[in-house]
Amino acid sequence: MMSFNWYGKKLQHLCSGPTMKLCSCCRSTCFIVSSIYHSILFKINPILAQILYFILLSSFGFLILKALNPRTMFRPRNIDLFFTSVSAATVSSMSTVEMEVFSDGQLIVMTVLMFIGGEVFTSMVGLHLIRPKYRPWRSNSKVTSVSSNSNSPRHSRQSSFHDDQIELDIMSITEETPNPNHNESRLDIFYSSSSPKDSREMKYESIKFLGTIAAGYLLCVNVVGTILVLLYVRFVESAREVLRQKGLKLFTFSIFTVVSTFASCGFVPTNENMVVFSKNSGLLLILIPQILLGNTLYPVFLRLSIWFFAKFFKKQEGSFLLKHSREIGHLHLLPGLHSKYLVVTVLGFILVQFTLFCSLEWNSSSSSLGELNGFQKIVGFLFEVVNARHTGETIVDISTVAPAILVLFVVMMYLPPYTSFIPVKGEEQSQETQRKKKARRVDNIIFSQLSYLVIFIVLICITERERMKDDPLNFSVLSITLEVISAYGNVGFTMGYSCARMLKPDSNCKDKLYGLVGKWSDEGKIVLIFVMLFGRLKKFNMKGGKAWKLM
Repeated sequence: MMSFNWYGKKLQHLCSGPTMKLCSCCRSTCFIVSSIYHSILFKINPILAQILYFILLSSFGFLILKALNPRTMFRPRNIDLFFTSVSAATVSSMSTVEMEVFSDGQLIVMTVLMFIGGEVFTSMVGLHLIRPKYRPWRSNSKVTSVSSNSNSPRHSRQSSFHDDQIELDIMSITEETPNPNHNESRLDIFYSSSSPKDSREMKYESIKFLGTIAAGYLLCVNVVGTILVLLYVRFVESAREVLRQKGLKLFTFSIFTVVSTFASCGFVPTNENMVVFSKNSGLLLILIPQILLGNTLYPVFLRLSIWFFAKFFKKQEGSFLLKHSREIGHLHLLPGLHSKYLVVTVLGFILVQFTLFCSLEWNSSSSSLGELNGFQKIVGFLFEVVNARHTGETIVDISTVAPAILVLFVVMMYLPPYTSFIPVKGEEQSQETQRKKKARRVDNIIFSQLSYLVIFIVLICITERERMKDDPLNFSVLSITLEVISAYGNVGFTMGYSCARMLKPDSNCKDKLYGLVGKWSDEGKIVLIFVMLFGRLKKFNMKGGKAWKLM
């Protein structure tokens, strides 16, 4: 990112005569803007920054969705449009309106919201924003020339500051690592890396390289996925017929579905989600890797991408990233041991869910799965359990699934995406910074994630207490719990609402293919909006509740 001060220096050469005053004003403006930019960049709280980002993104999305006309005569209410915008921006896929209500233009807006609201995109932007923090003050050559050719106080102060910075870096390394072996390795790394580049510059270049890799990864997976879906739907008559009947454009459907899948959103531009494609096993097999590449296995493939490109391009930067993952401070760049156990854990969770799903639902005739042959069932079950972690696309009505599977789904949705079983922590401890921080008072009053979820469930049970009394089968505690956990996990699974489950039949009741939240009161929808935002920012509170001791 080019500094605003650069423009000020260029303007200085252009200033002469009567334009001096104007140029001086421009330089002052550049300096003020640069100061404000760096002040915001270096001092703003990351949590506050992301809260503002998602609020602004959701608000702009709502305004654009409202300005565009829907496909049908039905116009969603403002609360439903804002709910949809928040759901797309936080990649939650909770719905209060049927998807086929939205026009082609509105679907494109939602595609943009999902793309720039996805975790891969926001983390990539975060890398580019924090990179200026590590920009070297001066290169080694400039410092040498300044110290040898200039005796001015200003130059000597800059040179000494650079030397002090290096000394402070070494001191911080030695102070924060009590393990002597760890200390030696860190010092060796510092001196070896400082021969071609100093420590600060190496970190700056490594973060720049990581940001480039993340951007290329994001674009490559989405483009390849869109092309594969385009080709499949174009050459498979049954899939193409579904789009023709629903009046969906091939390109819009392809890019919308792939972006939604990779961003772990779960929105599909059909009312039935992926149920209408349950027999299209090829399409499901195309989307399964998209789910894993954009969520639970993203750190693994990010690390593989760094290793591959480091072989041919940025060897120093790539080696630095692979060896010092924790020092970079990027959530998705995990150490090698953690990445290996993450793969084992993800595949283990999939195997457990797949086994239970097959054992309980293979011969089920109460859902659309009964119409599938053996191969279609295997692919469909695999697609369903992979989605249960954080994506939320489905080929079956969740309300017809066995209760034991629903409970397992609730657990899977609650778990963070990078949950892993690591029995050996030697490498983790050797790579993590052992910096001791004083506990802040606010940390002692922060609840755990589960505590907040219980509070949200209680609030919704209060707002929907009348409906729970009059319609207990649809508004059961299990269905509300699943809805809240699904919103917190940014998944999108829902048991929906069925007129057949009403204890008091209503002739005016019509089944709608959207989530149970669509039948909630406005107060309940507002609570769930907070749940979706809280779930999207849960990474900042993963250690909450540590002050509470359960004896």
